[in-house]
Amino acid sequence: MAATRKPKKLPRSFYHRDPLIVAPELLNKLLRCHDGRAGRIVEVEAYRGGDDPAAHSYRGVTPRTEVMFGRPGHLYVYFTYGMHWCANAVCGPQGVGNAVLIRALQPIAGLDLMYAARPLAKHDRQLCNGPACLTQAMSISKLHNGIDLVSGDAYTLLDDGMPPPERPVQTTRIGLTKATDYPWRWYVEESAYVSKK
Repeated sequence: MAATRKPKKLPRSFYHRDPLIVAPELLNKLLRCHDGRAGRIVEVEAYRGGDDPAAHSYRGVTPRTEVMFGRPGHLYVYFTYGMHWCANAVCGPQGVGNAVLIRALQPIAGLDLMYAARPLAKHDRQLCNGPACLTQAMSISKLHNGIDLVSGDAYTLLDDGMPPPERPVQTTRIGLTKATDYPWRWYVEESAYVSKK
């Protein structure tokens, strides 16, 4: 199904819900950079604060996780494996520590800039098919930790009328050592841009 209208920013109320609701509804939304780079979200994972041993926020507020406990609709960016950044949308009530990890995008605009940021990518599918790949392609780093996706313009999440899939694939999350059986990962089944099926 194609987009049906001019993209609009997701409102704060979209994020002010349980990440298990927000995550699958983020599928087919757009992540856009101020310079025109954009991708359609095709894979996500939910992280649920004190209920989720795999969440960074599980043990409470720290300097690293402070953004997760802040107002919904902000971007939580963290460093992993000593080399990669990952981008999350903070959601749920303030003070809880919920977020949705954006795991993969289908590139749709600004691909020349994405290739410049990821020179080793050989084709479009390699640009954003993983959380570290997409942050490289979109130039997201620690500088963007805490930015407001709702009122800001550096990075925004948009709805262009394309609905999430009626039956997204739901499965366990990837690369974890805790809560490995939680089925809190969703992806667009027919997408060639998913990190791992």
